[in-house]
Amino acid sequence: MIYLRRFSLPTEGDEINFLARSFENKRTCYTSRYPFGIFLNREVPALELETVTILCGGNGSGKTTALNLMGEKLGLRRGTVFNRSSFFGDYLKLCQAETAPAFRDARESSRVITSDDVFDYLLDLRCMNENIDNRRRELLAEYAGARYAKFQMRSMEDVDRLRQVADAQRRTGSRYVRDRVMNDVVEKSNGESAFAFFTKEIQEGGLYLLDEPENSLSPMLQGELKAFLEDSARFYRCQFVISTHSPFLLAMKGAKIYNLDSIPVQPCRWTELEHVRVYWKFFQDHEEEFKDGAPPF
Repeated sequence: MIYLRRFSLPTEGDEINFLARSFENKRTCYTSRYPFGIFLNREVPALELETVTILCGGNGSGKTTALNLMGEKLGLRRGTVFNRSSFFGDYLKLCQAETAPAFRDARESSRVITSDDVFDYLLDLRCMNENIDNRRRELLAEYAGARYAKFQMRSMEDVDRLRQVADAQRRTGSRYVRDRVMNDVVEKSNGESAFAFFTKEIQEGGLYLLDEPENSLSPMLQGELKAFLEDSARFYRCQFVISTHSPFLLAMKGAKIYNLDSIPVQPCRWTELEHVRVYWKFFQDHEEEFKDGAPPF
């Protein structure tokens, strides 16, 4: 499913004319002009988007900026804030987005997901788990005090204490604690929790702009995320625009890849990307070490 069909950045003439007018008004003397200049002289065409479109390029290539512009132009929900100058709104007005009629119904499900969103989620989980650990210790102490208490009920005010003692005496310590704390908070690695975040946030029938989703994920989990995104696009009417360096995600079935390092910017095969070929050469150079019987170090 395609919700965002085309996205255009300002032309070179638009940028130059705007900056010239701003210079006359002395706006450029005191503030950053970002994102003006990021794509200047890069010959970026109108981006024709597919069900899965990937923006790839080195640091400073503008792939995250492009995602932020798309998200703001479409008014998509996002969790964390991003860097923007006083010129961001002016630049955004010069951008053009063409959506399909189906986007109207998909807007509510659509959102921008960045690595900062994932990190914030992991921090929230860590805080929650720390609080639960503290509560577990408190309950274990409570259990020990109740299980071995010599208690005799003297009035109706002692009913709650009687129940506590009886409960402790017929349960093990782990069962006593488990029944009183959250059962659905599972101890997971950061990578497992990050993967779970994507499966929770990505719903059926939405446009999702993902900024470097591979952060925090092991190679194996990157492969699982690739499969999850492919299934979401194929079976659940999702569209993805992804900024990534991950060879696993770059190899997604049917993905259209724009190499933002090339001039002009144009689509390419994932195997043509320079950093992917660096990986390939690295493993070629170490091919003998992968053969059976080769020492591990």
